[in-house]
Amino acid sequence: MTDFLLELRSEEIPARMQERAREDLARLFAAELDKAGLKAAETVTYATPRRLALIARGLPEQTAAVSEESKGPRTSAPPQALEGFLRKTGLTQDQLVERDGVYFAVVNKPGRATADVIAEAVPAVIRAFAWPKSMRWGAASQSTESPRWVRPLQGIVAILGEDVVPFEIAGVQSGAATVGHRFHHPGVITIGSADDYVEKLRMCHVVVDGAERRNIIALGAKMAAKKAGLTLIEDEGLLFENAGLTEWPVPLLGRFDESFLEVPPEVIQLTARVNQKYFVCADASGKLANAFVCTANIDASDDGARIVEGNQKVLAARLSDAKFFYDTDLKTRLEDLSPKLAKIVFHDKLGTVADKVERVAKLARWLVEEGIVQGANADLAERAARLAKADLVTGMVGEFPELQGLIGGYYAAAQGEHPAVAEAVRDHYKPVGQGDEVPAAPVTVAVSLADKLDTLRGFFLIDEPPTGSKDPFALRRAALGVIRLITANGLRGELGKCLTKAVDLHLETCLRALGRPVPVEPMYLEVSGDTKRLMADGAEVLALPVAADAPFYAGVGSSGLHPAPSIDFFADRLKVQQREAGVRHDLIDAVFGLGGEDDLVRLLARVHALQAFVTTEDGTNLLAGYKRAANILKKEGYDVSAAARGHDGGESGALALGYQPLPEEVDLIAALDAAEPVAAVAIQREDFAGAMAALASLRAPIDAFFDKVTVNDADPAKREARLALLARMRGAVHNVADFARIDG
Repeated sequence: MTDFLLELRSEEIPARMQERAREDLARLFAAELDKAGLKAAETVTYATPRRLALIARGLPEQTAAVSEESKGPRTSAPPQALEGFLRKTGLTQDQLVERDGVYFAVVNKPGRATADVIAEAVPAVIRAFAWPKSMRWGAASQSTESPRWVRPLQGIVAILGEDVVPFEIAGVQSGAATVGHRFHHPGVITIGSADDYVEKLRMCHVVVDGAERRNIIALGAKMAAKKAGLTLIEDEGLLFENAGLTEWPVPLLGRFDESFLEVPPEVIQLTARVNQKYFVCADASGKLANAFVCTANIDASDDGARIVEGNQKVLAARLSDAKFFYDTDLKTRLEDLSPKLAKIVFHDKLGTVADKVERVAKLARWLVEEGIVQGANADLAERAARLAKADLVTGMVGEFPELQGLIGGYYAAAQGEHPAVAEAVRDHYKPVGQGDEVPAAPVTVAVSLADKLDTLRGFFLIDEPPTGSKDPFALRRAALGVIRLITANGLRGELGKCLTKAVDLHLETCLRALGRPVPVEPMYLEVSGDTKRLMADGAEVLALPVAADAPFYAGVGSSGLHPAPSIDFFADRLKVQQREAGVRHDLIDAVFGLGGEDDLVRLLARVHALQAFVTTEDGTNLLAGYKRAANILKKEGYDVSAAARGHDGGESGALALGYQPLPEEVDLIAALDAAEPVAAVAIQREDFAGAMAALASLRAPIDAFFDKVTVNDADPAKREARLALLARMRGAVHNVADFARIDG
């Protein structure tokens, strides 16, 4: 067994590409070896700014001999068939093997030297490598057939054991020579084998292991901050980026003028991070300090003093720009910036950002006035919504789009807005992702919910829902945000009602865009033939040809207005959101399957009670009994909509049967008589655990019924009555959930 070393040295590889490149190199190399029947015992990959390396350990000296067999024609087949098989295999008839009247071609292939396999494998890997961005270079680049690489290849090390594996790719010949650090050791280094590669490069100021470089930076940066009496603000993404920019990382602490701390700390951190790849520090009180940590790529003789000085000058210039934007923005009030939003198109079928602001402001007020968002002031909610998007036209957001919302909150506070308004402006985009914080302040909740509902309803209105893996307008994320806002804050209300209000506001925007007055009454669309009419209280507000390309009407066809996001759309998102909480998706389906339930708080309470119930012995047995009853009813083609037939709530079901029932029938009827009203009252009180407990009392009577009673009796009266009893039991269970959708 022997080890193989491959190093592909090039000009600088972007830091963001290095980790993926390591994975791709290992995968592609293993795939090429596998074609030849080779497999390494272990594969290790490394990446630095200037090299991509692989060490494959435990390779055999050569591949194993293989015998390939292909089946030919029968011995009795026409001569033409045999001749064709011989041409295909390149054999003669006497070289074929006959078994059971059939010819077989058996070709024994001897093993190949591993070096020969590698000499073919590496060029294939280089040609197949899929960089996010790549280039051709030199004279060969005139042909589109020439190899591509992320940056021009400068050298290839390929050593199997202690011997060079010779091959050539892109004009570069493989060998045993590489180079060390660009400044500390720019000369040629000869590698002896895979065993001395890492240590020999370390001696030449190159740390090839990215994880080791990250550890050096993390520890060095923390120690530099601690030495200055500060705490490093950790940033894993920045750690990877700095490790990807250096081969010999040296963290150094620098300072900037304290006057820049007047700028919001997020601005300073973003400026340092995005523009300069610097870490920032906090003081003993946890506030941002006027210090940063940069990562040098050399071990300077002056301990990095001149490097720090240069980086301080560069950061000062960046922070001066940021402070200029901040101070300039503060000279204009947010409401005075709002008219500029009319020049920004939100979507060509949904109007401008100013149109969206108008809709969101009205919807936020409505959510408060309807009591869906409680504890909020309607005027403050509307005020916050009208200011929430104004920072999109500020200089700061123009420079740093990541600050939208956040910087608007600072500006709102600085101009003396109510704290609830400033907080809502700051946080109205939240929650952005699954792990993002969910706002709890009522005014913020109203604005955030209105913003997301408006987006969802608008894009469904113009027939732009997510399709497959494509979701260009992040509607799935918006729906998850709606769900998290509702469930985290216990908002009570019908989701469908909120979406209906949202479409009313979209139609108002349409009328304003067309210069038409907006009626007071709720509006709706009617489509007849080649005309579509916007109606209000039975009167026509506007009529247009179906083909008319007016705002908000491009998505209206012969079937009328495109539907709102269906409850199934939210159900799918709810499954995603609840999966991490351990809630089974089939139970969510079982509750949604009842229909008409779009109060998400009530729905989840029912789901949680159902999950607790079906995991008990009573729940498991009741589910089994329910499914048995449902299967019988389905097989018999029974009309389950008549589930209550034979039980009018007055006379006992046993007396109404018209025949002498068996004890088990009487017991089941009595159990239903007792359980149904209890469960109904519990559901009315939203005591779903109590409703499940009432259903649990049916478990024993149902078991006994199936054990002793023949449903499909020869007597039609008995058969009909017993089917009706099963339908009644099914209906009682369906008042809680659609058990047919539950697995098990």
